[in-house]
Amino acid sequence: MSVTPTRVRELALALENAAEVAHFDRAAFRTPRRIFATMGADGVNFMFDAALQDFYCEQAPAAFAPVAGGWGKMGATHCDLGAVDAATFLSALKAAHARANAPLPKKTQKRSKKKSAGKR
Repeated sequence: MSVTPTRVRELALALENAAEVAHFDRAAFRTPRRIFATMGADGVNFMFDAALQDFYCEQAPAAFAPVAGGWGKMGATHCDLGAVDAATFLSALKAAHARANAPLPKKTQKRSKKKSAGKR
């Protein structure tokens, strides 16, 4: 059974800290940190990392494929709503949401030359 756009919206907005915002010609679902999925007339695009993209594309190749071009190389993955079952879709949605809701890694602070020069 395929997943409808209405069901996509219901499932996405039921996730913690999720909100819907406009994103060009698509609806975007985001956490306060970042977008985890977008929905347009052609289906849903998930924002995965490389490992998640590989996993879903291997598990359901009829339903998932990397987005063409640079976005696909960065993990953006298209989901064909007519080809995905509800359980696999929900799993992918939750995985993308968890990635977007996770704290960003702290950047290493570089010491200024002035500070490091005095410590030598």
